[in-house]
Amino acid sequence: MALDFLSKWPQLSDVQRAENKTIQLFYSAHNSRSATRIKERQELIRSTIPLTSDQAVIKSCLIIVKMLIGQLSELNSAIDEFDMALRELYNNHEDKSIFDTFPGSGEALGPRLLCAWGTDRKRYDSADSMQQYSGIAPVTKASGQSKTVIRRLACPKFLLQTFHEFANSSRRSSIWAQAYYEMLRKRGKSHHTAIRALAFKWIRIMYCCWKNRTPYDEIKYIQTLKRTNSPLLGFV
Repeated sequence: MALDFLSKWPQLSDVQRAENKTIQLFYSAHNSRSATRIKERQELIRSTIPLTSDQAVIKSCLIIVKMLIGQLSELNSAIDEFDMALRELYNNHEDKSIFDTFPGSGEALGPRLLCAWGTDRKRYDSADSMQQYSGIAPVTKASGQSKTVIRRLACPKFLLQTFHEFANSSRRSSIWAQAYYEMLRKRGKSHHTAIRALAFKWIRIMYCCWKNRTPYDEIKYIQTLKRTNSPLLGFV
């Protein structure tokens, strides 16, 4: 929408000359139909004062804006092409049925989780391997009588982000994940510390599903919590 706006009205004087009906039709065509929001934008357009009237500055900036619009438009087209290719690869992948079952994976995180684990079942010999490699597992430093637990900084950052984002997303779709998060928060843990701890548990679950090629089952997992009398049950 921003690119189309700048293409249609590259400078402030252009949009200030436009009629309110024209501006309203522009936003409506871009699926922004809130009358309140459109009115606020129209008021801003009418009340805005330009920083400069120097034509040397304005004309040179207009050329730059035109160049950037073209570059960003091409970039957006390339991103769309990547998304289509990734969607096709994921939809045809034999492990899609596994990663689709994880609560909160969705169209974006499902492919990212699949790429994180890969298809070589011999790559990770335990869940600990992924927990440590991804940076989700903390590092314990001990010296004499002192012991410190710190975050693992030497790790693939995008992989760490993937598990972190998934764990946070899972809280909206998984009963036990939300309960676990609330339990840690009531114990005084920060939001991100609780999310990393949740991701730590999810990696153990994912490893078993991935290794055995079995889909995740939320009901079975909750039944396991009941059999083991997990403290999580008090938060479910």
